[in-house]
Amino acid sequence: MTEVNLRKSPAKFSIPKISSNVWKVWRRNADVFTKTIGVNFLPSMLEPIIYLFAFGFGLGGFIPEVNGLPYINFIAPALVAISVMNGAFFECTYGSFVRMYYQKTFDALVATPISIDEVVAGEILWGATRGAINSTIVLTVIGISGLLTANPIITTPLFILMPIIAFFSGLMLSSIAMCFTAISPNIDFFNYPIFLFITPMLFLSGTFFPMNTLPNPAQGLALTTLPLAQIVNLTRGALTGATETLLGLTTKTLIPISIIWITIITIIFFILSINLMKKRLIR
Repeated sequence: MTEVNLRKSPAKFSIPKISSNVWKVWRRNADVFTKTIGVNFLPSMLEPIIYLFAFGFGLGGFIPEVNGLPYINFIAPALVAISVMNGAFFECTYGSFVRMYYQKTFDALVATPISIDEVVAGEILWGATRGAINSTIVLTVIGISGLLTANPIITTPLFILMPIIAFFSGLMLSSIAMCFTAISPNIDFFNYPIFLFITPMLFLSGTFFPMNTLPNPAQGLALTTLPLAQIVNLTRGALTGATETLLGLTTKTLIPISIIWITIITIIFFILSINLMKKRLIR
């Protein structure tokens, strides 16, 4: 297991100390990304096209409207949210684990003036950036699809807020993902969070069917525990101008709730992930 022998005493829980060095870690990952952009770009572009044709145009032909929207308009914001989730979560699980355990990149970075706190924070920021990049690609595909089919999918100018929404949503998911990376004994461990955390969110967060069709207890559980549900609320509000009505809560109430929820969870898991990673790396 990768270890950074910086001191003999075990790492203690503390508020992370970071500086502008985090952007050096971010820049390192960005440089690697640009050198392999062909491999990274193609899957991000093809995935929404497949979803759009399979669900939007295929299944959507049997579903006239959902919550007053054409089905493709209903799922399009969810596809953007899913792209943020996949980009951020997988970058800070598989990507970060490979850099930490196999490539020994973390060891090399902490041999410089960059601290462990800054390495982990830089990884999380890069994960958030990957989520924003993925969402931009998906949003572009959705916009072009709407123009080609003469059925505008993006119906509000609030879509210009999507890069901000995607980045901060990605920051939350990257922080959560880094917690899993910090406790994973091997790369196969990620099967657990994918099948027990990511997959349920994929289907129970108001993505492919309205969350308000679930029983009220299930709605409440999803709304309070599933990060993707909050992201879908924000993306749907940004692209269509309205969210679902859940538990009697309307768009004007759900949007602030989702913003506050994401902010609190991001802060908690950002601090927790750095401390868990220090505990793993410092022996």
